[in-house]
Amino acid sequence: MMQKIQRFGGAIFVPVLLFPFAGIIVGLTILFKNPDIMGSLADPNGMWYKFWYVIEEGGWAVFRQMPLLFVIGIPIGLAKKAHARACMEAIITYLTFNYFINAILTLWGSHFGVDFDAEIGGTSGLTTIAGIKTLDTNIIGAIFIAAIVVSLHNRYFDKKLPEFLGIFQGSSFVVIIAFFVMLPVALLTSYGWPMVQHGISSLQVFLSTSGIVGVWLYTFLERILIPTGLHHFIYGPFIFGPAAVEGGITKYWAEHLTTFATSTQSLKDMFPQGGFALHGNSKIFGIPGIAAAIYVTAKAKNKKMVSGLLISATLTSVIAGVTEPIEFTFLFVAPILFAVHAFLAATMAATMYAFGVVGNMGGGIIEVATANWIPLFKYHGWTFVTQWVIGFIFMAIYFLVFRFLILKLDIATPGREKEENEEIKLYTKADYKAKKQDHSLRKEEVSGDDQQAKRILIALGGKENIEDVTNCATRLRVSVKDETLLSADKDFKSAGAHGIVRNGKAIQVIIGLSVPQVREQFERLLENENAS
Repeated sequence: MMQKIQRFGGAIFVPVLLFPFAGIIVGLTILFKNPDIMGSLADPNGMWYKFWYVIEEGGWAVFRQMPLLFVIGIPIGLAKKAHARACMEAIITYLTFNYFINAILTLWGSHFGVDFDAEIGGTSGLTTIAGIKTLDTNIIGAIFIAAIVVSLHNRYFDKKLPEFLGIFQGSSFVVIIAFFVMLPVALLTSYGWPMVQHGISSLQVFLSTSGIVGVWLYTFLERILIPTGLHHFIYGPFIFGPAAVEGGITKYWAEHLTTFATSTQSLKDMFPQGGFALHGNSKIFGIPGIAAAIYVTAKAKNKKMVSGLLISATLTSVIAGVTEPIEFTFLFVAPILFAVHAFLAATMAATMYAFGVVGNMGGGIIEVATANWIPLFKYHGWTFVTQWVIGFIFMAIYFLVFRFLILKLDIATPGREKEENEEIKLYTKADYKAKKQDHSLRKEEVSGDDQQAKRILIALGGKENIEDVTNCATRLRVSVKDETLLSADKDFKSAGAHGIVRNGKAIQVIIGLSVPQVREQFERLLENENAS
């Protein structure tokens, strides 16, 4: 069950990768249209304003079509075969689902407690999907329908029909089954989702008044669940879904940024829900403190090498908001440090919130600056000065706490490792088979990009040991048949991986941002074996 949940969490991340760039574009265009910053250039009748308006509309594409992106993204992450066809099946099924809801509520909306004649948006609970007026199930509905389609696709795509029905095989057969499945699903959604929307409205009120404790708990869970891959289920409904505010914090913040930028009212008073998007501060302020602690505790002879590793990993975190290269380093050598990191990250976010800091701050410094600091500094500069002061204080706290724990517990962080000796043991039949597979793979000629995937496949016990493979933003997620065939962690690191998480047969190989390319090469190796 955990394997399936982890794979699902990774699949959800596929469309999320599109959001940072879109957010930066929207943030920059709002900045360039702001008359308080650009002066007369920001005249709505001038070419400068009109140019950036056009650019802004393009940037909104991702946020305005989020349900469709998730419908397409889930099959990319979860389909076991014919990914492109699975995406086509998912999109047509999702549209069918919404057409069914439209028809049901047009005829019987009042019976379901829905005023289907109301305007979309606001508290009506209605929206449009690809021009279809329907219930606003947001990404939750999109993910649910896509998951149903992927399940049908994996089970029925290869189903053989009698020759005279051959035209209905493959994607056609999946869509036919999905068509009839969607009818009761749409009926149940029409009945149950208005109740869910009422519950979400109550949750919004609760979250907006939950205060510091709510912000602390949210941030702690968002960090501590990263190793399991379940952190997507914590921040997703808040940042991209309706858990805190309609449309998600990211969308709401961008839509109201102009209002925030021209008001002297406290940001916390205008948007208290922004406390649930402060987790990026640990990436900007916390990670440098951790890196500094790792550096100063490294052996003198290793400091130069360690600094090279830490500088790139820290910049990746601070600038781009990608923390896994450095977080997983101390996760593997000492999980207690990761727990301390989650505790400090939550405490920093809660402290900032207590002092009035809110916003859309889930990413790195570029994203935070363009969506918060630059457009809002004129009237809210003191809020950000407060954020920076608290952030630098916590950077020092991170450094002192991590340095103390590394030295006190004698943790083998990079630069402090013990000398590794060759393992001495009696070899089993499984070792012999793995060695033969290794030799077979190494005989095949490969190009540079294939090499990492091939060496990781060898370390995973070879092609015959792979049950399933997918990926999230930085990790290759693999289900293996026999976990005892896996090589030692050092073999994965020698193949270019940052590390490996072992959870029974569910394996996560930490690759970095190049993981989609590695997965593609990995799957090509598996397909070549199956075809031979």
